[in-house]
Amino acid sequence: MSDELILRLRDQTLTLKAGRPALMGIVNCGPDSFSDRTRLETVEARVAHALKLADAGAEIIDVGGESGVTHTPVTTAKEECERVVPVVRRLVDAGLIVSVDTWKPEVAEAVLDAGAHLINDVSGLYHARLANVVAARGAGIILMHTRADPKTEYFPDYGSRVIDDVRRVLNSLRERALQAGVRSDSIILDPGPDFAKMPAETVEVLRDLPNLAVHGHPILLAVSRKYFVGTIIHREPHERLAGTLAALGWCAERAKFSIARMHDVREAADYLKVRAVMDGREPMPSIDRDDVRLQWIHDDDEDEGDEGGSREPAAR
Repeated sequence: MSDELILRLRDQTLTLKAGRPALMGIVNCGPDSFSDRTRLETVEARVAHALKLADAGAEIIDVGGESGVTHTPVTTAKEECERVVPVVRRLVDAGLIVSVDTWKPEVAEAVLDAGAHLINDVSGLYHARLANVVAARGAGIILMHTRADPKTEYFPDYGSRVIDDVRRVLNSLRERALQAGVRSDSIILDPGPDFAKMPAETVEVLRDLPNLAVHGHPILLAVSRKYFVGTIIHREPHERLAGTLAALGWCAERAKFSIARMHDVREAADYLKVRAVMDGREPMPSIDRDDVRLQWIHDDDEDEGDEGGSREPAAR
């Protein structure tokens, strides 16, 4: 079995490696994200943040103009386009692979016309036409399990069958996308952590990850700062980095080909790099013995008489 999978996204391809999630950086363009303490108010700020995420290791940038929180109303397609289309154009011009988090066909048309490569649909094809829009432009699509209408809080009584429901719905969404003309190698499946699921149900579904890739599609690991992580460690969204990395590592072991949707891309890239070396999947980097910055903490503000500044061990 191959250790690589080629994902085709319009004029771009992304090579996924077994056990090593590709990173998707998050750029929120709306005013009400559940996890952002600092809002990106302008196109310039949003583009700058996206470029920073790409430099940190994000291979896809996911741009969103509407939060999934349920305490604010649905954003009009016009307003959503005004938020995201200028950002998409700039990022595509910069050569980045761009995803857009939307469930509205009108927004999908606008961003794909602006050059976006992937539509991240968190509605479970609430609008069936969305798949046709994606197929007509040869784009990719992320198909997510949910039982709630967009921007609506709803927690079904799955009983003991939440895993069966996720498998069944994702398979149905996949068939609908294929029938609309979406390429099989342009489909990503998302088990939908915290969408129409209580935290314990999300954990149960994530434990079933190996069985969600039966058709060979990559899995989206959308675990960053999520409610289920906060429930486990009892911390607010901006304090969930360690918990997020724990969830990422656990999921990466069980989803052969995956994409990790992350707020903290640099930290996730560092985590995955160290993990890959420890696993023997990547070689240990060579050592520059003259670069003492990796050995000692240096304080450039120390007095010149202190022979090179502070030399405290970086770790003991």
